[in-house]
Amino acid sequence: MNRLTDHLIVISFDCLSSLDYPMLLELPHFRELLTKGFYCKNVESIYPSVTYPCHATIVTGNYPNRHGITNNTFIQPGRLSPDWYWHRKYVKGTTLYDEAKKARMTTAALLWPVTAKANIDYNMPEIFANRSWHNQIMVSLFNGSPLYQLSMNRRFGHLRDGLNQPALDDFVLESTVETIKKKKPDLLMVHFTDLDTQRHYHGFSSEEAHASIRRHDERLGRIVDALKESGIYENSTIVALGDHSALDESKAVQLNVLLKEKGFITVNKKGKVKDWNAYCKGCDGSAYVYVKNNDINTKNAVHALLKELQKDPKNGIENILTGEEAGLLGADEQCAFMLEARKGFYYKDTLEGTFLHTITPEDVKEKRYTYASHGYSPKKEHYQTIFMAAGKGIKKQTNISSMRLIDEGPTFAHLLGLQLGDTDGKVIEEMIER
Repeated sequence: MNRLTDHLIVISFDCLSSLDYPMLLELPHFRELLTKGFYCKNVESIYPSVTYPCHATIVTGNYPNRHGITNNTFIQPGRLSPDWYWHRKYVKGTTLYDEAKKARMTTAALLWPVTAKANIDYNMPEIFANRSWHNQIMVSLFNGSPLYQLSMNRRFGHLRDGLNQPALDDFVLESTVETIKKKKPDLLMVHFTDLDTQRHYHGFSSEEAHASIRRHDERLGRIVDALKESGIYENSTIVALGDHSALDESKAVQLNVLLKEKGFITVNKKGKVKDWNAYCKGCDGSAYVYVKNNDINTKNAVHALLKELQKDPKNGIENILTGEEAGLLGADEQCAFMLEARKGFYYKDTLEGTFLHTITPEDVKEKRYTYASHGYSPKKEHYQTIFMAAGKGIKKQTNISSMRLIDEGPTFAHLLGLQLGDTDGKVIEEMIER
């Protein structure tokens, strides 16, 4: 295949929504991208529409049940902080960065999800210390490119404030700019989470969220300037995209509290999970319900309970899918059921408290609950994300009415003269300049 660009720069602005389009048009760097190249403001995400499955989809062109990243975190009943799908080994099949590496291209990734221990030349993976004895810097170093990360930390580590935003994205930005100038990678993937954080803890349309979008515009401008300063701008393709949108919420559905009361989950005197026959694994706006060993009696009993709860809209359950139905939508077919929350509700894994919890300012301040989240069905109204691209290989002043997140990976591969094989998505021909 012919290579259509020398440098592909993929910038993921986590939680950027189609509803942000009017604001983006008022900001200079986003406006330039939108008016100069190609865009689609109606991008269908995946199910569940949470960050790790979304980013695995972007680099594989496949739905979660095919690439294997079906949620952000593992099923670890009772753990306050479950482990995440941090590592490349959990992704089934090939990825965009794997194929680029095979073609001897220089690759770089900064906080791109599910890339820990990936074969990437300059890799700063998104992974955090999840045990009391872990050290954040050491965890990052051992799961990415040690010398590269040490260099970035030495230069820009003073900008960071742990995992807090916007300081984390400021650190990532400076590292990105330095990487462009010094390494000039053929493929660069960078993940910014400032907006996602602000929407979680302040609400979808909050001033904090809007301020984050303005910061993202400045970050985009800095990246463009770095491409120009390094002399590779004219031979580069710049992509800015969102992975999912978000919806405001005021109540948390804590199904495990009820499952524990009904005897499906048993705990010891200290409240630790001893055993479980049914367990609800939240994906924020949706949730998987797993039944151990797929026991038919347990499954029937849980289904009856869920159907009874669904009768009352105040319980927040909009839809109940079987595992098979979930699989047809690209989610984990190994679940017994998949639940979709009504607007204003989301799911939590906790076993403590009440089945329904009304979110308070104190809850959010303590980061126990959030004001907005994602994970909902991509078919939900006003819940699309956005995509824009400009530069080498991209048609000028073009837009299409709709596209899917699964189409992005095959299109990126096409631009680099690569192939991802048989994927769920397809190349977006309308954006390619022949």
